[in-house]
Amino acid sequence: MSEAHPLAGKRILVTGAEGNIGSAVCRRLAGHGALITGLSLVPAAEAGRPEPPMDRVLHGDTADVDTVADALEGVELVVHLAAIPSPHGHPPYTVFRTNVNSTFNVLSQAAERGVQRAVFASSINHTGLPFNSHDVLPAYYPMDEQLPSDLDDGYALSKYVDELTARMVHRHWGMDSIGFRFPFVAPSEMIARHSESSTKNPAPGAREGWSYLDVRDAALAVELALTAPTTGSVPVYVAADNTLVPYRTEELLDRYAPRVPRTRRFVEREVAVDLTRARTLLGFRAEHQLELSTRPLP
Repeated sequence: MSEAHPLAGKRILVTGAEGNIGSAVCRRLAGHGALITGLSLVPAAEAGRPEPPMDRVLHGDTADVDTVADALEGVELVVHLAAIPSPHGHPPYTVFRTNVNSTFNVLSQAAERGVQRAVFASSINHTGLPFNSHDVLPAYYPMDEQLPSDLDDGYALSKYVDELTARMVHRHWGMDSIGFRFPFVAPSEMIARHSESSTKNPAPGAREGWSYLDVRDAALAVELALTAPTTGSVPVYVAADNTLVPYRTEELLDRYAPRVPRTRRFVEREVAVDLTRARTLLGFRAEHQLELSTRPLP
């Protein structure tokens, strides 16, 4: 008889439960026998998505104190994914206020109630590079968790502050957390389309190391983070092993970032993001990756 999964029977709050990553997380955790409290702003049906498996479903604002207090009833672990996911579509103040208030509210209330561990969505935008209005590139490759940030938009600033919030919550209440600096995360068909456009114009990808992650692998990373023996508040980059374009990484860097230092060489299409922390702390390796035939840059 096989042993029960360590998350089986655990009550887990997932915010943004009916969103892109949240739906995949709910499916994966429920599949291991976890009890999911899902908190979303709007029902999945309104966004044209099927409702993920949840045994307690709530709809409301994660920045609202009473809503989050209700959602945390009986909760042992927290996965906080609710956020405005880009600087587009909303005024900068709204993006920053929504994301920062939401993260502080969820993490601080969870910690006050004795929750021992949270996982939350930070972003590769913590660097401030992807939407930066200036002609900027990373300080070095591969990008890692020590990379300095160049903040230029409200969304990037919100993710930077979210990580500070998690550190403060650990310092004050002792709740451990992992903040994933997610790259472009999507279902496989959307990644394929993104790959096609990036293949035609690889230059913008230099700001993100040409990284991506299948949403199913994002859910795997969350599962591993909920049971990892980490302490404190730890930021972690997660991505597929290889880039989303069919070109050798060294050639890409020679063409699009020739003056940026490299701390090591890259093999074939190896992603220009350091995944050491994801490997060593979580044992994470993406299972769903693009199959592309490597060819020279045109």
